Amino acid sequence: MWGRFKMTKSAVLKKLQEMGTAQNRKVYTRHGVRDELFGVSFANLKKLHKSIQTDQNLAFELWETGNHDARVLATMIADPVQMNSGYLKAWVKRLNNYIITDAFSKMASKSPRGQRCMEKWIQDKGEWVCSAGWNVLAELAMENNSLSDEYFHEFLNIIQKRIHQSKNRVKHSMNNALIAIGVRNPALEQKAVEIADRIGLVEVDHGETECTTPDAVEYIEKTLKHRENKSKMETS
Repeated sequence: MWGRFKMTKSAVLKKLQEMGTAQNRKVYTRHGVRDELFGVSFANLKKLHKSIQTDQNLAFELWETGNHDARVLATMIADPVQMNSGYLKAWVKRLNNYIITDAFSKMASKSPRGQRCMEKWIQDKGEWVCSAGWNVLAELAMENNSLSDEYFHEFLNIIQKRIHQSKNRVKHSMNNALIAIGVRNPALEQKAVEIADRIGLVEVDHGETECTTPDAVEYIEKTLKHRENKSKMETS
């Protein structure tokens, strides 16, 4: 039975080690993880997160271990409000694969400093820092209702100009941001689809995995159709 409880760094690491499997280690390695890792499934990480909930000090301690699983968990239990620009900048520099980058981005997007950092990160020459920037933008497009359509127009134009010249995983993150903006509202949908048509196929090397980069136009249409059907079911 999982319930909330206080855990020390050593207790968490012991638990993570117990949860890790050789198969998951192989999977994560294929997906680009090169740091020390136990191989803990996301399902089990979510269970630990539910038990610990928010613990900023523990998040800092786990992040400093350099262990992949510990760092993913750190992004889950960190308090975004306490993640100031200094902490975000320090963590983003340590990103080195897309799994931890995605996890970090979700947390960073909830920080009051996340938007300002994102605007700098998308200009960064580093593959993972830049990817994090576009990931955060995607999260903001889906979750932050206070931002104007005009705010996203600038980023759509950047995507159109730069996506094919960007680094491998940056292209994938830019494509995801394009999709997220496109499903925000009808006006942005039209603009995003127009740009996606001009961009065409986005080629990303996913290595020895079965992952793919979705066609933006198809994915936008599929997502909006799913929303429409869900709304009809809820009102029927």
